[in-house]
Amino acid sequence: MSDLSTTQGITPFLWFDGQAEEAMNLYTRLFPDSQIKTIKKWGEGSPFPADQVMMGTIEIKGLTLHMFDAGPQFKFNESVSFFVSCKDQEEIDLYWNTLTSDGGEESQCGWLKDKFGLSWQIVPAMLGERLSNGDPKRAGQMFQAVMGMRKLDIAELDRAYNE
Repeated sequence: MSDLSTTQGITPFLWFDGQAEEAMNLYTRLFPDSQIKTIKKWGEGSPFPADQVMMGTIEIKGLTLHMFDAGPQFKFNESVSFFVSCKDQEEIDLYWNTLTSDGGEESQCGWLKDKFGLSWQIVPAMLGERLSNGDPKRAGQMFQAVMGMRKLDIAELDRAYNE
């Protein structure tokens, strides 16, 4: 197993309760150009189940994440989320549908929780571009549309922007 250093300098470290390996597999299957870099189990004699992850490292879309299983003491909450910029509706639908399946839950404005409780924002790239560089009145109209959606719909956002 390699050490914990990465070229990122700051690396998210995610605490799971027996589901780290499942999360590693889901995220690396879902996002292109992703891989499990390392996985080491606790093993016999540790205070944790032997088959759970003591140290796992994945890379998803260029982001390195460390993960481990260390019990139920801490849970994920909405104060931290992963923001995924999507090129088109097909990509939004893929990430949204996969991350909300099997126990995940939808929220508002492109936010969701996956089945592990980790929060994600699944957002079309065009939204950020128009909010940053577009006409303020039209961007406001579009943002009002965002407020009424769960999964973001690019066609609806376009309509709201161009009203």
